[in-house]
Amino acid sequence: MRVNIAIFASGAGSNARKIIEYFSNPPQNLPDTANSIKNNIKVSLVACNKPGAGVLDIAAEHNIPTILLDKEQFFRGNAYVDELKEAGINIIVLAGFLWKVPSALVNAYPGKIINIHPALLPKYGGKGMYGNFVHAAVIAAGDTESGITIHVVDELYDHGQHIFQATCPVLPGDTPESLAARIHGLEHANYPKVIEAFINGE
Repeated sequence: MRVNIAIFASGAGSNARKIIEYFSNPPQNLPDTANSIKNNIKVSLVACNKPGAGVLDIAAEHNIPTILLDKEQFFRGNAYVDELKEAGINIIVLAGFLWKVPSALVNAYPGKIINIHPALLPKYGGKGMYGNFVHAAVIAAGDTESGITIHVVDELYDHGQHIFQATCPVLPGDTPESLAARIHGLEHANYPKVIEAFINGE
């Protein structure tokens, strides 16, 4: 059975690119059964809330349909559930998506929406905690370790069941930018593989 992923993103789309490439280019050294499973997972839609965001260019490069999200429809309309169902979407992956997911979407895809957060939740989560705001808070607190958390999305910010965490050191003299580079490395290395394992129920 084909599994269709919708990626929701707000920015440049570096994680979206890694996910799209991962599911577009199955490795050649896997057994046929593993390849066939991976070949049945496809990024079929990219949804974005920012006109001109880099992720829209990435979608265009890979001939993936896009939806530009309208705030009124997203929060007070049908949250694009009809459009997602019409596209056959089974799984929603948030990749740097800065809007809170409304109840209508959570209820339409229970346990089928996942997010990546650039810190070790439950620390440094919640409203306003994204990007360099997270890394600045980690450094200001004097933490010696940070990392990523991949989790199921529920109706609260950064709250749902954890699927995966990976860590990296916070080094003396780190800036939010230098820590972000280390975190991005963890995200790119792990998010696509964790999505695949999640879809396969592993």
